[in-house]
Amino acid sequence: MRITVSGLPGSGTTSLARYLSEKHNFGLISAGEVFRQMAQEHGMDLAEFGKFAEKNQEIDRMIDARQKEIALSRDDIIVEGRLSGWFVEQAELKIWLSAPLGCRVERILSRDTIENLEKAKRLTEEREMSEAIRYRMYYGIDIRDLSLYHIVLNTERWSVEELGALVDMAISLIKK
Repeated sequence: MRITVSGLPGSGTTSLARYLSEKHNFGLISAGEVFRQMAQEHGMDLAEFGKFAEKNQEIDRMIDARQKEIALSRDDIIVEGRLSGWFVEQAELKIWLSAPLGCRVERILSRDTIENLEKAKRLTEEREMSEAIRYRMYYGIDIRDLSLYHIVLNTERWSVEELGALVDMAISLIKK
């Protein structure tokens, strides 16, 4: 089974993907982790690296192509990334996670090394705008189009275990 987990920064995609991977003993590939690693390797924060990626299409294309290649080479895998639902067309379950901006920014602030809430909000908004521009420019994808997802969940009030339980139910129904 192939499952994609997508959502905007701070919506909980990595947490849910890890939960599902561990619970179901599936492989996991995370585009966000790869992007973060590349930003660090270039000595940039995520917003700076996003701007850099706008001018260097090969960065996004490399991440996206590699993610798709790995996803299609395995049967039991969780593919986590903003565009994974678009690129892994064969996924049996495509999930989109959402949460209000304030909630997502608080999560990002606690996870990343950002000085304050206002800066975290500004950087998050810049990153989202940069990504939306790149996705439309490179692939013609409108990131706001959620019509391809089987499940859309607001993560603001649910723990990762509670979200996982909802997705576990969907997985059990698909396996029937």
